[in-house]
Amino acid sequence: MVQRRLAAHDFGQLAVNGLPGEPPYVQPLHFAYDAAAGEAVGHLARPNPLWAALETDPDVLLSVVDDYVYVPGPWQAPPGVPAEHGTPTSFYAAVQLRCTAHVVDGPEEKADLLNRQLGHFQPEGGSARAAAGEDPYGRMLAGIRGLRLEVTGVRAKFKYAGSKADPVRERIAEGLAERGGPGDAAAREHLLRRGGA
Repeated sequence: MVQRRLAAHDFGQLAVNGLPGEPPYVQPLHFAYDAAAGEAVGHLARPNPLWAALETDPDVLLSVVDDYVYVPGPWQAPPGVPAEHGTPTSFYAAVQLRCTAHVVDGPEEKADLLNRQLGHFQPEGGSARAAAGEDPYGRMLAGIRGLRLEVTGVRAKFKYAGSKADPVRERIAEGLAERGGPGDAAAREHLLRRGGA
């Protein structure tokens, strides 16, 4: 489940411990996850302020949260309990990868990393391959640094009313279908798949 989620949900937040006296850095990041290699790869601009902190402490966390929705309290009320006594909640899918970050600075290695990302994000092609010293991207490689995030641990949580009684799950599924807001269809699909409502 986690590997499928990361193959399809490839944008997250990279949390890097701050330098002494500074708060942590949280950087939005497109990444390509490679389950076979046990790593995620990405890149950032060379002037990004997180590099010094990352080189001081390479232990990072890559967090992905998706398919999230707010669930109103009345939808959650147990059978026989007044609707206004239901407890509001959130549904979501969350995956956190604990990683050791490896900075990639060699031009050939950065080109390889970029081509891995392009293969993930543009499997149909359409863009030139990156190659050190070659047009169109060779000169641009100096402006970025690559990241190989070696996965050392995984935490995942899929919260979709797994402990609720079937009538409550059915009411929530109906509410999500009627509301039809952002994320509601995906959350409803998880709810139905995970609990049989």
